[in-house]
Amino acid sequence: MTAAAQHPNITLYTCSEVESVGGYIGNFEVAIKKRAKYVDYTKCTGCGLCETKCPTKKVTSEFDEGMGQRTAIYKAFTNAVPSKPVIDKNSCKKLIDGKCGVCAKVCPTGAINYEDQDEVITEKFGAIVMATGFDLIDWGKYYGEYGGGAIPDVVSGIQFERLVNASGPTGGKIKRPSDGEIPNTVVFVKCVGSRDVQKGKSYCSRACCMYTAKHAHQVLEKVKGSDVYVFYMDVRTPGKMYDEFYMRTREEDGAKYIRGQVSKIFQDGNKIVVRGEDTLVGQSVEVVADMVVLETAMVPRLDATQLAQTIGFSYDKDGWFSEAHPKLRPVETNTGGVFLAGCCQGPKDVPDTVAQASAAAVKVLGMFAKDQLAANPQIASVNEATCVGCLLCKPICPYKAIEGKEISERAHGETLTRTVANVNSALCQGCGACTAECRSGSINLKGFTNQQLLAEVDAACL
Repeated sequence: MTAAAQHPNITLYTCSEVESVGGYIGNFEVAIKKRAKYVDYTKCTGCGLCETKCPTKKVTSEFDEGMGQRTAIYKAFTNAVPSKPVIDKNSCKKLIDGKCGVCAKVCPTGAINYEDQDEVITEKFGAIVMATGFDLIDWGKYYGEYGGGAIPDVVSGIQFERLVNASGPTGGKIKRPSDGEIPNTVVFVKCVGSRDVQKGKSYCSRACCMYTAKHAHQVLEKVKGSDVYVFYMDVRTPGKMYDEFYMRTREEDGAKYIRGQVSKIFQDGNKIVVRGEDTLVGQSVEVVADMVVLETAMVPRLDATQLAQTIGFSYDKDGWFSEAHPKLRPVETNTGGVFLAGCCQGPKDVPDTVAQASAAAVKVLGMFAKDQLAANPQIASVNEATCVGCLLCKPICPYKAIEGKEISERAHGETLTRTVANVNSALCQGCGACTAECRSGSINLKGFTNQQLLAEVDAACL
């Protein structure tokens, strides 16, 4: 069901995903798969009674990064919009074996629907804003020397973020996952997966330096008398008041920054031993800690490249979505009507994400405010007289601008129908890939035809 938002012109599709995208700027046709929620949002008031009464209470919480538990019927997180629950079909006893049904019995509005099914709908949109976010590198897979995920008190930065959050599994108290004890010595390891061409990513994840300083500050503030060690390669604090906060964490709070990489992390009884180096003094370092936090690299979403191919725009070697121009068109893609916002384009912190999202929204509004749109005149065109209809150009087009069309011709007193390539001028960006693929030479770029290019060569040789 469609979830009605507060604004009458806004429709939210919760628990939904894009199946396919067709059309072009101003006229996109998007197939949306709405997954079964088993809750009728037109009836649900979000009272939360069903969550309170649900007997299945020990389901691992995805939002708490596996460090907390939820019920089988749940809200994705406290401030979710709309503030209404869904049923996890893999955990609900009613959906698994037909037993229970407590949520339906206690729901005062009769909103529970165990017969709900997935549904695919098609909607039209004028523009698309990509805001798919990011994932974190699987450090347990690539960094076995850090425990490989087998040491319970070695956690990632996002897991620690949930620990210190007031709505997290511990109510904001910093506790060790293994035994619930408060850690007195905490080690932070930066750049786990970032700037590592051997096993990780070559780029800097940008936000790690600042949220490491924030995490260190939170430990020192909440756990009085604690010790915090931060292993780092470099400290990068380019934002407004960023460096001041970093220096305060070091000088006033007392976080001990050690310039060097960690070579090994292992369990020793109920303690964790962190071995590394201090390159400033040129000697090895060993810290015995109660908890270790790995500040891991940002990476694109697992299905990011597949989604880019579905919609029809480009991405880089790492899987981040590519902008049309890094300086002049930073929120646009080469596909008209498709814009970028946030970490789908690359690692960003919150201020940069908000700024880019605002820019993307303004770009969309500016496009909608025009009666006519300026298009690139140097696009591909097809000579239908010589086109043989092989359509080898169709799969090579990165913007899905080429389709086949039927034309009729008179020959020897008869009307014949044949297929030729047809270029959608709203989608074509003039990249020229189709001209190189066309075996009959029937596709040319306007302004860059083969004859024009050869004429330029001949003139240059005079």
